[in-house]
Amino acid sequence: MTTAPDPQPASERPDAKAPASDLLRPVRLGNAFEDTVARLLETIRLGVLAPGESLPPERVLATRLGVSRDTVREAIKSLADAGYLVSRRGRYGGTFLAEELPTPRADGIRFDRADIDDALRLREILEVGAARMAASRTLTATERETLWSRLCDVRGAAPEDYRRLDSRLHLAIAEAAGAPSLVPLVAANRMRINELLDQIPLLSLNIAHSDEQHEAIVMAILAGDGDGSAEVMAAHVWGSAALLHGFLD
Repeated sequence: MTTAPDPQPASERPDAKAPASDLLRPVRLGNAFEDTVARLLETIRLGVLAPGESLPPERVLATRLGVSRDTVREAIKSLADAGYLVSRRGRYGGTFLAEELPTPRADGIRFDRADIDDALRLREILEVGAARMAASRTLTATERETLWSRLCDVRGAAPEDYRRLDSRLHLAIAEAAGAPSLVPLVAANRMRINELLDQIPLLSLNIAHSDEQHEAIVMAILAGDGDGSAEVMAAHVWGSAALLHGFLD
């Protein structure tokens, strides 16, 4: 007498319909982690996956998103830490949507997509331009020292101090642009951006990526590389945008 083989988990079957194939499209490699988190959140928040339903395997997600399995693994871990996903080991293990999703950390504050887009577009206009202008100037020794000092501060920041020190670095870049009227505009926009960022989890891998981008921006400014500083600043802004849209839209 023969026995039927154990059923193969649905997510591992070659003929299984993987959810949200149209949503899980390739990401921009400059912000691979942030965009991967945003894609997964989009799939979750649009209700494509039911509570308790499994995600496709890491290798499938990596292929569809055009990123490494390590990036997928880190994105899944971050979303599990934030309460959106549950990872289980064993023969029928995998990554599953949590039965109950967390709510944004809002104190009665709600943001719609128009609010988010407005703040982010203004940020791109102001801060990309500020980085380019700062790189085009011959900075004084004090301005160069201030930029480097602010960079060092944010790189070593404790989680509870990160937003404040991050803001100080970006304001220092605006000051280095040499247009005094720009600084209050950047400051007001940063207040709006920080209100949005305060509603989402602080992801350690995103902070590490931001630190790398911060250093690249400051180094480009100090080297007088306007195009380079603007390019990295734009990527930096887009990384934040991906996470904000993923968590808050």
